[in-house]
Amino acid sequence: MDKKILLLPTPRSIEFLEGTHEFQKGFLIHLDCEKPQTLLFAAKKLQRALDETHSCTAEIVAHKNPPRAQVGITVQVPALNLKQQGYELTISEDHILIAAREEAGAFYGINTLIQILGQTNRRLKINDAPDYSVRGVMLDVSRDKVPTMQTLFELIEMLASWKINQLQLYTEHTFAYRDHREVWADASPLTAQEILELDAFCRERFIELVPNQNTFGHMERWLRHKRYAHMAETHEIFNTPWGNTMKGPFSLCPLDEGSLNLVREMCDELLPHFTSKMFNVGCDETIDVGQGRSKDECARRGSGRVYLDYLLKIYHEVQARDHTMMFWGDIIVEHPDLIRELPRDAIALEWGYEAHHPFDDHGAKFAASGVPFYVCPGTSSWCSIGGRTDNALGNLLNAAENGLKHGAVGFLNTDWGDRGHWQPLPVSYIGLAAGAAYSWCVDSNRSMDVIGCVSRFAFNDDSGNAGEAAYGLGNVYLKLNAQPPNSSKLFWVLQNMPNGDTLSLENDEAQRAMDAIDDAMLFFAKSPLKGNDANLILREYDVVARLLKHACKHGLFFDGEGNAHDLDHEMRGIIEDYQTMWLARNREGGMMDSVMRLEKVREAYQ
Repeated sequence: MDKKILLLPTPRSIEFLEGTHEFQKGFLIHLDCEKPQTLLFAAKKLQRALDETHSCTAEIVAHKNPPRAQVGITVQVPALNLKQQGYELTISEDHILIAAREEAGAFYGINTLIQILGQTNRRLKINDAPDYSVRGVMLDVSRDKVPTMQTLFELIEMLASWKINQLQLYTEHTFAYRDHREVWADASPLTAQEILELDAFCRERFIELVPNQNTFGHMERWLRHKRYAHMAETHEIFNTPWGNTMKGPFSLCPLDEGSLNLVREMCDELLPHFTSKMFNVGCDETIDVGQGRSKDECARRGSGRVYLDYLLKIYHEVQARDHTMMFWGDIIVEHPDLIRELPRDAIALEWGYEAHHPFDDHGAKFAASGVPFYVCPGTSSWCSIGGRTDNALGNLLNAAENGLKHGAVGFLNTDWGDRGHWQPLPVSYIGLAAGAAYSWCVDSNRSMDVIGCVSRFAFNDDSGNAGEAAYGLGNVYLKLNAQPPNSSKLFWVLQNMPNGDTLSLENDEAQRAMDAIDDAMLFFAKSPLKGNDANLILREYDVVARLLKHACKHGLFFDGEGNAHDLDHEMRGIIEDYQTMWLARNREGGMMDSVMRLEKVREAYQ
């Protein structure tokens, strides 16, 4: 039997049969379906893969009765006995059949076949279908990175090959609203035309591009401008749930009619650029509400009631535009008596990013109310520099299992950029890949070969070394004496913690971390990456490793170790390369905001 083949995600069932399939030099790919045009992109991708792996030429046809002897691959739609988005892939001695109920399932079957090519010629039969009908990814494009269109296209291509079917781009101030130019003037935002282009690109790959615009909290990028300042809940210092204080502005005031007028303007300009009829309005972490202009009203009626009333006003605006509202559920879940008042055609997004987040408990609350909800874990890449591998895998699997338990209607894997977005995109690949696998089928992917799959299907490295390196760097955080929530200790060594504390390191933990970094990078040194961005990935991870090691030295510096001049020189070099890496995948806007956080590290050396 051939060595174990790697598939991402692993199908629900796969049966190896006796014998092999022999590819001919020239044959037909027959699109036996009512809408062959919708599968042309996938068929051409298969055509290219056959040429690369077997030097085969294949012609794509769609007419009903091609010469049977010339047909090497048949894509048959509909096969009504199969599940929604499911497919059956049969590789026999002289023919390959992909049968599906609808075109999306056929697309997934084609992508599975492409992953098989080059790994084995064994005859086999796969029967596959997803646990979650919606398997999404949300990418933060507001704090602080706005990817280039090329980066987005390449990421979408990769996610589509893993059967992801929804994408959201988290937006605070990075859509180019024509009447609100001052908000995005220095942010290199996504333009209306670019959204139209992304939407079309996604549709061809059976991905729904969902508009995502925060409309309540996280509005500081708007409210700091004079034109919008009067809509803020407060411009004063307020307490947070995390035991520290923040300086406003942060949230829109829910009692200000101007807040709702702004939301109306956002809806009217943003939504027409998407074919999706969903709209994620955010509304998470409204932590200052009740500490400013709405203080008396919250005292009188309760902060949960004030929050819900404003949320329902947004709901009516979204509904009036024939869209379904999605919203982050962190505020409303703290007021379980109000959950039942939510509209049954809105979707709550239950998010949490620790491995032991209470998806079970919170999912039960939403399920009992009859409100549809998604589970929303994350890649654990943010506030970490190099990732948090074990936490990411635990968090993603927890969400997938408990979402299924309580009837979640979707799975949205989030990738944030808090406090400077220091991690380069490849740091998120492990979390993105595992999320795609777990949301497709928990049972068949629970014990997935994460290292092998990420190495092959994200890093284009069949040896497994790149996956091993990324996995190891992502677990450096475990070498420290403490693991702060939703972050890594080395990250906070370089940035003051929210409460203002400065962290130092003990010699033993710093040495453990630096040894682990060196061990992981040895795998990159022998990793035969083959993709177009192979050199870029190696350079990005070089910056990651140097930044992690500098954090170790910086932590020891507070205990009197290290030379200030040498550390300052080292950080200047890191910053220079950091900016180069930033511009390789992202737009310039936001870069200096991120870099200024690195520059503050140098203040200790002056």
